[in-house]
Amino acid sequence: MATRSPIINVMIKAVDRAARGLKRDFGEVEQLQVSPKGPSDFVSTADLKSERALREELGKARPTYGFLMEESGATPGTDGQHRWIVDPLDGTSNFLHGLPHFCISVALERAGEIVAGVILDPVKDELYWAERGVGAYLNDRRIRVSSRRNLGEALLATGIPFQAHGDHSAFATELTAVMPKVAGVRRFGAAALDLAYVAAGRYEGFWENGLNAWDMAAGILLVREAGGYVTEIDGGEKMLASGSVLAANDHLHATIQRLLSPGDARPRGRS
Repeated sequence: MATRSPIINVMIKAVDRAARGLKRDFGEVEQLQVSPKGPSDFVSTADLKSERALREELGKARPTYGFLMEESGATPGTDGQHRWIVDPLDGTSNFLHGLPHFCISVALERAGEIVAGVILDPVKDELYWAERGVGAYLNDRRIRVSSRRNLGEALLATGIPFQAHGDHSAFATELTAVMPKVAGVRRFGAAALDLAYVAAGRYEGFWENGLNAWDMAAGILLVREAGGYVTEIDGGEKMLASGSVLAANDHLHATIQRLLSPGDARPRGRS
C-alpha cells in the first residue's frame, strides 16, 4: 500500500466529505436548483455545497493557506506561499444531465509550483492522487502513462467548444489534423478526469484550450508524476495562466504537438 503524506491525507479527507454531498445530490438531480452563471454556464446548489465543504475542511486543517476556487474566486492566505486550487464539481453539465462522469479536483500550490493533487470520481470510487517526487496513484496502485509509441494506436481526449465558449473554427482545424492519424478521439466533458486518465494510461493524450487553473492543476501533476509530459499546445509552460494544455505519454507528446500546432510549436523539454 502506498504511504500517503499528511498533506495528501488532508486533501483526501476534504474531497471525501464533499463527495458525500455530491452523491446525494446526484441521486436527486432533477430537484436541484440551477442558476445561470454566464453564457452556456450553470451553477447548481451541488457546486456550492461541495465548494463550501472543501473550504471548511481544507481551511480547518491549514488555516494560513489561500484559495483559488471555481465559484468564489481567489482568497489570499496569510503565509503567502501556499494556495489550494479547487474545482468542487468538474463536469457540471454531465452531473446536471444525470451522466455519471464528474469529479472533485484539489491541488496544492507552493510558491507557484503544484506540489500535490487529488482527483476523486465519487461514482466510480476512483481516487487519483499525486505528490511531487512521490509518484501518481489510483487508490493505492501506482499508475504510469501509456507506453504506446504508434500514433495510429493512440486514443486521445479533448474538450469541444460549445455555444459561447472557445474558438470553434480553430478546434475544427485541430480535430481535422488529428482524426485521420489516431485510433479515436473522445470528449467526456471533465478535463480533470481526462488528465487523470492520461496519467493512468487510459488515454495516450489530451488537449484543450480555454481551461481554468482549477480544471487542470491537480491533473497536470498527476500526468507528470506518472511519467508523462505536459505543456501548452504550442510547447509553452504557462498552462495555468493560458488555459492551453497538451498532456501525453513521453513517446507521443512531440508528435501530437506538431499535429496541433504546425509551424509554431516550440521544442518540447521534459515537463
